[in-house]
Order: sequence, then structure tokens, then C-alpha cells
Amino acid sequence: MQALSSPYEGGSATGHRSRNWNPSAAGPNSAATSSLTTIRRRARDAVRNDPWAKAAVERWVSNAIGTGIQPYPRHPDPSMRRLLKELWADWSPEADADDRLDVYGLQSLAARAMFIDGEALSRLRQRRVEDGLVVPLQVQAIEGDHLPVEVTMPLAGRNELVNGVEFDSIGRRVAYHLWNRHPGDNATGALRELRRVPATEVVHAFSMLRPGQVRGVSELATVLLRLRTLDSFDDAVAFRQEVSNLFAGFLVAKGSDMSQPDDPVNPMTGVDEVYGDDGAPLVGLEPGTMQAVPEGWDVKFATPPGAPDAYGEFMRQQLMAAFASVGIPYELGSGDLRGVNDRTLRVIVNEFHRTIERFQWGFFIHQWCRPLWNAWVDMLALSGVIPMDSYIRDRRLFRRVLWVPQGWQYFNPVQDVKANTDAVRAGFISRQQIVLAQGVDPEEVAEQIREDNDQADRDGLTLDSDSRHARNKGAEPAAPSERDDDPSDPAAVPSPR
Repeated sequence: MQALSSPYEGGSATGHRSRNWNPSAAGPNSAATSSLTTIRRRARDAVRNDPWAKAAVERWVSNAIGTGIQPYPRHPDPSMRRLLKELWADWSPEADADDRLDVYGLQSLAARAMFIDGEALSRLRQRRVEDGLVVPLQVQAIEGDHLPVEVTMPLAGRNELVNGVEFDSIGRRVAYHLWNRHPGDNATGALRELRRVPATEVVHAFSMLRPGQVRGVSELATVLLRLRTLDSFDDAVAFRQEVSNLFAGFLVAKGSDMSQPDDPVNPMTGVDEVYGDDGAPLVGLEPGTMQAVPEGWDVKFATPPGAPDAYGEFMRQQLMAAFASVGIPYELGSGDLRGVNDRTLRVIVNEFHRTIERFQWGFFIHQWCRPLWNAWVDMLALSGVIPMDSYIRDRRLFRRVLWVPQGWQYFNPVQDVKANTDAVRAGFISRQQIVLAQGVDPEEVAEQIREDNDQADRDGLTLDSDSRHARNKGAEPAAPSERDDDPSDPAAVPSPR
């Protein structure tokens, strides 16, 4: 019987290219159960020891988070918006339960964990009012090791436990079963136990790639083996160069007698001769040496082999694949800008910004920032910082917030600022959007401008920065003529052409 061929080459089971291609059909959570722990360990090892892996995570975090993704409350009451901003600014240095980072440092730590480990876990810790915090809430960052991936089982009451996460009968996350201590740390010898923590007290962020996925997988998963092989190749080339360069030259006797003389004095240096294991004399050289060769001896300089001719291009191609796998352009990840002009670089940077913004808005803000803000404003009301009755009535308004990442630097400041100015004047974009794109609060900028203008007025100064006196104004609208006001005048009717 003749085997039917697939209309798609990728689905064919015949031919030498696809005959042995039998990939796993594991679901998203079965795949995590079998591989997540190993991938996580290897990814951490790569970042510790491989310079390219470390460069990738540093580039990612510095662009995805930078100085922080800041919240701007959208409550309709200006006085309430101002209060929320002030409280957040005062609480930010107190946010870390370990007292090492502020809230934006915790964001960087979470983004780093999402890249390396595949997921970021944080516990929301309620504190007592007498602890003296601006808002009695802190964030405890923990590693994904606290959430056991191998714990999967049915529970009483139709709930089920999948990779350490408990779901109810309709698929909602209701709890996380966490180790109270890191499985890899046992310095004190204290007992480790699994504790059930309500899902409302846990922030779990990861890049979701498949429907139903419960745990995140490292961004380095697809490139770990390539990086390890590349590192071994690079080490082999470096070791080859190191060994070959140990030999500067060889002293060759013109005769055939290489036996050691009775008087072991080097005729070239006048010092005691040193012989190798093969009986040949060894001579040391120093920079700038001018040495006469005695009669009966000749010098043959070594010509050690260099690196392979295709070494540089091979490394470049491999690194291009590695950085492409994690969404970072090769030029930005490696710092190699040879042959790249400013227009090409702008295209590369803009495409990278698209990738970063998808991560920010698609995953990080929704999964990490949003639940933190909701818990924070809840605690404002529970602790009496804001009136409880007002919060219960308008909870939706208090939770309304705009998260603004750090702005991108202008690629060409003169051209970019002029383009923004023209866009605002043409009505294509608002001034607030321009300010927000720089990662700054428009209300704060407007207040600072008012303060600057008031100070300039008090000091009797006229500055170009004051739009009230700026000469670079937009075109004034033309005053209507009498003929324009008369609809019976044919000239007042616009031509259909």
C-alpha cells in the first residue's frame, strides 16, 4: 500500500528530511512538568557564566523597565489624583518586604525573573498599622522554585492542583501552594513545608504563549544549547591560540648532535642552560631583545596558526540567531554596529521598541502592575487613609490608572521635537500624549511650567520657553471678509473641484 503524502511539507511523514521528525504532543502544562526545572537551572547557569546570556537579560530589563513603569491615577477628582500620587511616591521606598529595593527596583527584579526563570512570583504582605508604613502593604519577591511544578493532583470539592496552582471548578486561580523556604537553601536546617496562599495575595507574571498555560518558561529556553555549544567553540579557539603562542621560536643546531654539553652554559645568554624533557635547550626571550646567534646554531621562529578564517563570521551568525530568539536585535545585544547607518539603526530600534511595548502592555502591566495597584488602593481604604464609604461607592474610579513606562530617548532630537511640534499644531496628537511618551506626568509638567512662568514674571524675565511671548507661533486664522459672510456671493461658495 502506498503511503499518502501530506499536501504540506511540514506535515509529511515521508522523505529523508521528515522521516525522523516526531515532535512531542505534550500539552502546555505537561511540557512544563517535565522540563521547567531543568531549563530554569540551565538558564541561571548561562546568565552566571555566559557573557552573551548576561548581556541579553541586561538589555531586556533596562529597556522593558528602565527607571520604572509609573502609575498615573485617572480619578476624576483632581485633589484625589494628587493625593494618590503623593501617597504612592511616599510608599514606593517602603514597598520591598526585604527593604532592599523600591517599587521600581521590584519591577526590574520581576522582569529579570520573567526573562531568566520564565516567571515572577511576589507575595502581597499586609502589615500592621503600628508598623509605621505610609500604606500597610509590602511586596515580597520570591523565586519560582517556591511553587513546586511537580505538584499536580485533584483536591476535595472539585478543585484541582496543577503545577502548584489551585483552580476551582470553573478554572479560576484560587490559591498557590508555596514552600515557606527556598528548596535550594537549607543553611539553618529548618523544616520546609508547603503552605496554601490565597491567589489574591500572590502576583504571578509570565509570558503566556499557549492557552491554558499555568507556568512560564525561560526566554532562553530555545537558545540554551546553542549558547553552550558556542561558548565551548569560543573557548577551544582561545585555548588553541594560547597553546600555539607559547612557542616563540626554536634554536636549531646546524650539526646533528643535540646531546647536553659538559658545561651547561648557554652560549647566547651566558647563564646556566635549562633543558626540556626531550634534551633540547630552552631559551627565554624578553621584549626588545637583540641577540647574536653563536656559530653552529640557527633560529627558526614559530608560525602559530591563527583563528579560523571564518571564525568572526561564524560567531556573528550564531549570535544573530541567539539574540533573535529572545527578541533582541543583534546590533543592540552585541554592540556590533559595523556597517549600520543611522537609518538602518532607526528601523532596528523601532522594531525592538515594538517588541518591548508588547511585553510591557501585553504581560507585565496587566499581570504585575495592575494587581499591585488594586491591592494598594484596597489597603488605602482598609487602613483609613481614604474614606471607606467613598471607596466602596467609587471603587472603580480609584482603580482607574494609567501605567506609563520610561520614555524612549529621541533618536534625532532636532528632527523628532519638530515632528512632535508639527503634529500637535496640526491636531494629529495631543500635547499630553507627547509628554506621556516621555514617561512624564502631564499634570506635573503643566504645574512646573506655571511655576516657571510665575517666577519669570516676578523676576521680570521674558524667555523663549514661555509660549505667551514665543515668536515661533502657529498661523493665525484669517479673519472672515464681508464677501465670505454673504452666501449669495458666488465667491463665497467653494468650488467643487
